[in-house]
Amino acid sequence: MNQTLNIREAQKGDAIALAKLSGELGYPTTQAEMEGRFDKLISGSDNGIYVAELDSIVGWIHVALIQTLESNAFVEICGLVVAESYRGSGIGTQLIAFAESWARKKKCYHLRVRTNVLREKTRMFYKQVGFQSKKTQEVFDKIIDVGGLTRRSPLENRGAGMVRNSWLMVG
Repeated sequence: MNQTLNIREAQKGDAIALAKLSGELGYPTTQAEMEGRFDKLISGSDNGIYVAELDSIVGWIHVALIQTLESNAFVEICGLVVAESYRGSGIGTQLIAFAESWARKKKCYHLRVRTNVLREKTRMFYKQVGFQSKKTQEVFDKIIDVGGLTRRSPLENRGAGMVRNSWLMVG
């Protein structure tokens, strides 16, 4: 990588690039959906969304300060993706370093990330940049009715070969 990488705060106008990269991670979404999520997340100071740029956006990271009753606060990497053509070039490592800096500014010493156990390369990457596996857990989702409109689980749509966000009317 000969160009200088610039990491900056994401802007709403980056939604197309953020959505495209989310698709590469296996979470396809539309520009409108990304803009809606972005608006909700940036309204508070407990979330940070940053993009990595060369000539264009080649990666992003979403960090959040998590405060719970049962444990001390920690910063969680809620999402990290680097464009496939740039993986292995150090961009992910620089985004992790940026997340560490963000956590320090929040006076938080604990950084956490979660990944699917099936993502072997991702797990190796996190170990290489200093994370330690703490536990294996199972995730349970329950889709609930919200005024007659229910969000379908992405797993229900995998049969078509692609995860799609869809709504299901409940009668």
